[in-house]
Amino acid sequence: MDQSAVTALPDSTGFRLMAVHAHPDDESSKGAATSAAYIAAGAEVLVVSCTGGERGDILNKDADEVAHAHRDLAGLRHQEMANAAQTLGIKQTWLGYVDSGLPEGDPLPPLPFGAFATIPVEIAAVPLVKVIREFRPHVMTTYNEFGGYPHPDHIHTHVISVFAFKAAADPEYHPELGEAWQIPKVYYDNSMNTERFTSLHEAMVERGLESPYTWRLEAAEGDPDSWMVRAQRHKNTSRIYASEYFGLRDQALLSHHTQIDPQGFFFAVPRELEKEVYPFEDYTLIESTVETSFPESDLFAGLR
Repeated sequence: MDQSAVTALPDSTGFRLMAVHAHPDDESSKGAATSAAYIAAGAEVLVVSCTGGERGDILNKDADEVAHAHRDLAGLRHQEMANAAQTLGIKQTWLGYVDSGLPEGDPLPPLPFGAFATIPVEIAAVPLVKVIREFRPHVMTTYNEFGGYPHPDHIHTHVISVFAFKAAADPEYHPELGEAWQIPKVYYDNSMNTERFTSLHEAMVERGLESPYTWRLEAAEGDPDSWMVRAQRHKNTSRIYASEYFGLRDQALLSHHTQIDPQGFFFAVPRELEKEVYPFEDYTLIESTVETSFPESDLFAGLR
């Protein structure tokens, strides 16, 4: 689709978008420009954070809050999330689960007792059903079955999202959680896709710049069973042209001081190059109660 033919999102007053994420900072690294664009168009946007990110590593060693992070990472990540939400203009709520951490080693160690990814879906999804019935979104975005990338909390976010989507629409399922609500459209966030990585990689190389995607693409090419290759079964169906909001996305990312290195991966591609080469965010439509046509440039297509 020619970017010049794409205008700003239509007025979205009255529409509600809900994005389900695993940890604080995921909402800023995946779909943040889309959220900001819909806020500007008049929609309500709610981010659901499944966990508090308590077991995240401190990835920015230069953060001013490192001492605070070692003392109270959970509290600090809540504050970082509040700052990011204010930047994007979104609403945000917590499901209240504990970060599972990213297991490392061979064999992988068991996940900590009580961690989010260890909680059975029929239990873990209950608070998400309540949020769906209260917010009554027209669109929900979540991760694919590979989690976007294979972190146990991301995979479990997918599992509970699929369960809650169906359960929230069933009036016989926990009626005390509120009136049943059928979400009209459900999308997988497709931020981590090889088309995006390849396009930006080639543009960087053409300009004589060091690409941050080299090893990722080489790993995917050398391993047909890699999560990145398998995830490509979900093709892009919908693209939100949101480059006008990449700056807000960056500000929201930087709100997560302990997690985001200002000199790191997320900022390795010059913004003007990104706006020229890949000025959109990608989604895959998975469920829809309305007719639509592809490619979409509006998540509310078919509902207006």
